[in-house]
Amino acid sequence: MNLKVDGHSPIPIRRQLMEQLRHVIEGGGVPKDQALPSIRELAGFLGVNPNTVARVIDDLKQSGYVEARRGKGVFVAQAPPARPSPHLRETFLQDAVIRAAALGMTVDDLSVGVLSLAGIRPAAIRGAVGILLVECSPPELDFFARQLEAHLPVLVDKMLLAELAAATRRPKQSGRWRAAVTSFCHLPQVERLLKGKGVPVIALLAEAHLETLHRLAQFPSGTRVGVASTTVETAHNLEHSIANANLPNITLVGVCPAEGAALGRLVRRADVVVCSSAAAERVRGLAGSTVQVLIDDRALDARAIEMLATLLVRQNGDRPTADPAPMQPRSRPSGGRKSREGATRATVLGK
Repeated sequence: MNLKVDGHSPIPIRRQLMEQLRHVIEGGGVPKDQALPSIRELAGFLGVNPNTVARVIDDLKQSGYVEARRGKGVFVAQAPPARPSPHLRETFLQDAVIRAAALGMTVDDLSVGVLSLAGIRPAAIRGAVGILLVECSPPELDFFARQLEAHLPVLVDKMLLAELAAATRRPKQSGRWRAAVTSFCHLPQVERLLKGKGVPVIALLAEAHLETLHRLAQFPSGTRVGVASTTVETAHNLEHSIANANLPNITLVGVCPAEGAALGRLVRRADVVVCSSAAAERVRGLAGSTVQVLIDDRALDARAIEMLATLLVRQNGDRPTADPAPMQPRSRPSGGRKSREGATRATVLGK
């Protein structure tokens, strides 16, 4: 594979690498029976942070370009998504570069111009699209709000779960929101409180990063793994994601917030603790040299984000073209371990 990244380009390295790998896959540059280079190999070859490569591989997996085979590596998916042929895209890009050069633009000028245009809201979703985000703690609200606004052209109205009942009683309050978003564990309660308000509810699971799962897969059989985060709900979401990976060599021994006596008890039971960056200092202080600490800062479930985008576009087609009224911008899974597929299939609930 002929991959290269430019650290001085205005295009983020993650985006550069993502598009190059898509191009290689679509052009048949990697046979389906051949594994991609490992995260460590790609990071070393390109001279980039392994976390960046891990997130690119995770994005490719979520979008259907690659699939992980336990004990063998990451392979090109049997049926990767169809896009316009590489030849047509290359021709279009060459034409764009030539036309830009004729106007006296450099490649960097063109790149910056494209990025600036990309900041314009898509025509399919006009104006300020209001999304209600419901969580049980301020850290959860801040995390999900940043991620949603980074992925979609929306304005997020943040609300604590404890405040939702009172908010829904205010006249026309729910009319501000095209959809409500919450963690999987809060889905039933949010659905009940918004019933009859015309606001569909979507649950977004926060997933463990692919590199975290790869590292956990390398530990010997019987390794005891604990999970800690700033809130117990966040820790449970991360535990759920790790459990769904079905790694046969590890045993999950519990979760807890990154404070109080419970964290000390968890560290004593575990060989490895997976935690967020915000909790790492506290965990390392208790773990010493006997327990390994893996940092995992969460990523939203890509398929659920796509589901939310599809819902917003569909709603936009059903509404008048006038912009909606402007608005001010502002987990523990319940029951057994349901699969991500089952969760995302069932999370758009009727109006």
